[in-house]
Amino acid sequence: MPAIRAQAELSDGQLGTALLFVGAGALPAMLVTGRAVDRWGLRVAALLLMTLGAVGTLVAVAGRDLWSLSAGLALLGASSGAADVAINSAAASAERTSGRPVITRAHGTFSAMVVVGSLSAGLLLGGLGAPVVVPFLLVAGIAVGAALSVVADRRSVPAVSLSDASDASDALIASAVPAVPAVPAVPVASVVPIAEGTVPVSERTVPDAAGAVRGGERRGRAVRLFPLLVVGGLGALAFAVENAHQSWGAVYLADVAGAGPALAAAGPAVFAAVVALTRFAAGAVGSRHAAAVLVSGAVTAAAGTALVSVATAVPVVLLGLALAAAGTAVLFPMLMGVVAAHVGEAARGRATSVVTTVAYLGFLAGPVYVGRWAEATGLPGAMVAVAALAAALAVLTWPSLRSAVGTGSPWDRGDLHHVEKISGRTS
Repeated sequence: MPAIRAQAELSDGQLGTALLFVGAGALPAMLVTGRAVDRWGLRVAALLLMTLGAVGTLVAVAGRDLWSLSAGLALLGASSGAADVAINSAAASAERTSGRPVITRAHGTFSAMVVVGSLSAGLLLGGLGAPVVVPFLLVAGIAVGAALSVVADRRSVPAVSLSDASDASDALIASAVPAVPAVPAVPVASVVPIAEGTVPVSERTVPDAAGAVRGGERRGRAVRLFPLLVVGGLGALAFAVENAHQSWGAVYLADVAGAGPALAAAGPAVFAAVVALTRFAAGAVGSRHAAAVLVSGAVTAAAGTALVSVATAVPVVLLGLALAAAGTAVLFPMLMGVVAAHVGEAARGRATSVVTTVAYLGFLAGPVYVGRWAEATGLPGAMVAVAALAAALAVLTWPSLRSAVGTGSPWDRGDLHHVEKISGRTS
């Protein structure tokens, strides 16, 4: 980022303005990508990966002033946000099909690559004096290679019936709410059919224009909006805490702990490394203990952030950042596991679009939140405010999941119709 800033000859304020265009491009793209994923599957992810690599290179080449950089970052945000939805949808499908913790491991791989990418870019630009475009070209090559591997493997992800995912879904609901009486003759014991016309206002649905077909049977045309907004809201809190540390960790080390530039830069790297290790280690937990994992993660993040707020020595700040990273690491992957357990294949993309878009608002707001509190109270006070967000997430998780899954109804109305057909019930 410093090299891009220097190339475009921007001040810090102008760079901050340009970075806002990343969110401006990402949010609308995330909202519309889900339908494309539901209709065309992994081919969308492959196309978006290639687009992301190309746009990243374009930013490095064409970002020569405020306006060209802002336009490039808007395109980069759009392609990145769309790719995020497609990849999370693919991971959720794979997790529901295989029963393995694919989502958590995918997010762990992302965090590990953040560390590798940061160190590699620093070596290329600082150590070897390579042009700004070189790291972007390497990333573009990796993205194209990943896309081609997806295209080469044309095997489609098999549709998953509710009976295949019943154990995970039942266990997830049991971890968040009291036991729900079983419905006779329905494969998923926690499903309670809802007659047409009786859905509460809080459970309005998002129409499905694609009308996806799986196994020759047209599934339902909507997903319930309310539980997706609930999960997305929890994700927004989680992302606000996570990105607050990623964006301000180095500044805190420099301004409060008196760290030099090299040591201050270690803050975000330590944070990302701990996130990656925690996600790989916690992958086996799965979504059957969702509420307990989310609460414990939020409490750990709050404790780590509180430690940062009172620390003035570099080792103590790094310890607090590591503790906060371990707590935040499990939050969003677990929330995506909740969605995977409750949404069928035909609506996977749309559900992921809603959740990730709402959650991304927290990602954008987190650094701004810290900045405003830092102006009013200083950086230690801002860290206290971030700890309060994590504590609020810990308090809200249990009742929020209860409200989202307390009826035991699936979030995909298509799955609901499928279950009613299996059980001989009619709406």
